[in-house]
Amino acid sequence: MNALISLHNSVLSRLERADWIIPTLARFLFAAVLLFYFWNSGLTKLGDGFLGLFQPSTGAYVQIFPRVFEAAGYDTSQLSLFHWAVALGGTWAEFILPLMIVLGLLSRLAAVGMIGFIVLQSLTDIVGHHADASTIGAWFDRIENSAIMDQRALWVFLMAVIVVKGAGPLSLDRLLSKRSASKV
Repeated sequence: MNALISLHNSVLSRLERADWIIPTLARFLFAAVLLFYFWNSGLTKLGDGFLGLFQPSTGAYVQIFPRVFEAAGYDTSQLSLFHWAVALGGTWAEFILPLMIVLGLLSRLAAVGMIGFIVLQSLTDIVGHHADASTIGAWFDRIENSAIMDQRALWVFLMAVIVVKGAGPLSLDRLLSKRSASKV
């Protein structure tokens, strides 16, 4: 029995010292589960052609400002420069922030940005799109698959791991930190 306990403690103590596992796994899971979710969502917000990078589609306004856009009669010319800037920034964020996390480039900052993005996305779904109670869900309710309270809490947790632990050794952050340390 002592040998089994000793083996158990030995294996688990090695895992505790392996600081690279958790942030690397968090980035991998983000890439496997959420990268294309955000990129596909971003694609629905791009306008036509190359200039669509700078001119969000009507879908962007419908998704980001549902009530305001409805009040404007779904006419983008009735919206302000602020609405355009937010729609454009939100669209770009759906491409840039996930890419930064997957590459591990300024990953802590990108993860903080994604947490903010997820919170705003959730609030827009609840307030702007009038998400129903089953979509919103509740914690500690025995139902594990509500889109907002359950799923997005796990998304935020993945991002919080990266904020706290960094990107791990297989990242551009690590490469850049080694490069800057060698110059000192």
